[in-house]
Amino acid sequence: MDEQNNELRRQREALKGELGGEDQRLGNRVHVEPDLERVLDIPVRLTLEVGGTDIAIRDLLQLHQGGVVELERMAGEPLDVRVNGTLIARGEVVVVDDRLAIRLTEVVSAAERLQSLKR
Repeated sequence: MDEQNNELRRQREALKGELGGEDQRLGNRVHVEPDLERVLDIPVRLTLEVGGTDIAIRDLLQLHQGGVVELERMAGEPLDVRVNGTLIARGEVVVVDDRLAIRLTEVVSAAERLQSLKR
């Protein structure tokens, strides 16, 4: 009986040694960053949101050229920059070579972007 127990102990110790070697190999692995090259050329839709408002259909149908629709955003307030509908930044409209552009004044943190995705 003692001989069987000793043999079992030897086998257990041998297995522990083998597993310990595997643990060391796993610990020595180099972390590889994801290859972003695959996604860099995927087109996304970047939009600039000036503002919005809720309007009754009756009022919408009465709009005419020169009519004014008041937005919820205050004048001078930063505009929202969205990518595929997700807020990524805020900025202000500028003119560059007779074209409208946006100067980013604030980039939304990763935590805020994740929060907006959950809504």
